[in-house]
Amino acid sequence: MTASGWAYFASHTVYSINAARSRIELTVFREGLLKSVGHNHVIMAKNFSGEIRFSPADLSDSSIRLSIDAGSLSVDDPELSEKDRKEVQTTMQGPKVLDVQKFPRIEFHSTHVINAGSNGEDLTLTGRLSLHGVEKEITFPVHVHPESDFLRATGTTTLTQSDFAMKPIRSALGTLRVKDQVQVSLDIVAEKIAP
Repeated sequence: MTASGWAYFASHTVYSINAARSRIELTVFREGLLKSVGHNHVIMAKNFSGEIRFSPADLSDSSIRLSIDAGSLSVDDPELSEKDRKEVQTTMQGPKVLDVQKFPRIEFHSTHVINAGSNGEDLTLTGRLSLHGVEKEITFPVHVHPESDFLRATGTTTLTQSDFAMKPIRSALGTLRVKDQVQVSLDIVAEKIAP
């Protein structure tokens, strides 16, 4: 964006996340001796909300808050039969993994934002993620593209299930299992609400 373009955003602008226009996707990868007979699982968050405060002139005044309904995480895997999809869904939401009855929300709030490039749109975001009753600091790259009435933010990071007291699912005596690492991809569209 040109200097004159950034002038429009000289002070902070507040945006509300629009879940209908956004996408939060998790990919759980298979591993083990029998991984060729298993499937990677694609999980979509259906119900989430939050707010972005963006101040390109002073990134210390920028922040993001995101809240996800853990029960809205849905298996969206075309390779699975309906029966298998329901089985994976039940296991994911149950006490062995997310335990959504006990931990109904996944929360993230940033603690600081720094510039990661010369264009002012590539940032590094650090914050606290609360998942499965565990809160940990995470850091990941994000690309932001602000317009006059909305902001788009995209990024990909990797989370480790065991860091959040969750055990990767195993079957067939451990010869088929999912990796501890889960890829999280964000494509967030937020609409301007202030000033």
